[in-house]
Amino acid sequence: MKVEAYCTLEEVRRFLIESTCKSFIPREYLKNGEIFPERRIKEALIHVEAEEKEDVQQIGDITFIRAKNVLGIIYNSKSGRTKLKWRQIYKDLGKLSGEASSNTLVNLITAGIRKIEPIRNDV
Repeated sequence: MKVEAYCTLEEVRRFLIESTCKSFIPREYLKNGEIFPERRIKEALIHVEAEEKEDVQQIGDITFIRAKNVLGIIYNSKSGRTKLKWRQIYKDLGKLSGEASSNTLVNLITAGIRKIEPIRNDV
């Protein structure tokens, strides 16, 4: 399902954690709003575009990074059924859009993103 939502950077960060590393993220990373998970596998890419970015630790296929002034995030699920992009609009507010599976919708809601609009291609 094609969707779009206006949400904060922290809500997207919580979604990434919920979807990828909730069971093993170190507690100090969970509490730190500058720490994001990245996955550098081409088919299941999670990429954070930021003005400042550094690797902190790798656990399995997830690399935890510290990012400041995040401009955008790309999220592709391992299943290939979800492809989302978040783009900064103003400060920490941004627009999330793309293709989302039903499992992804549950994770978005769990992360606090409540106003998810379906996109219809009425021709």
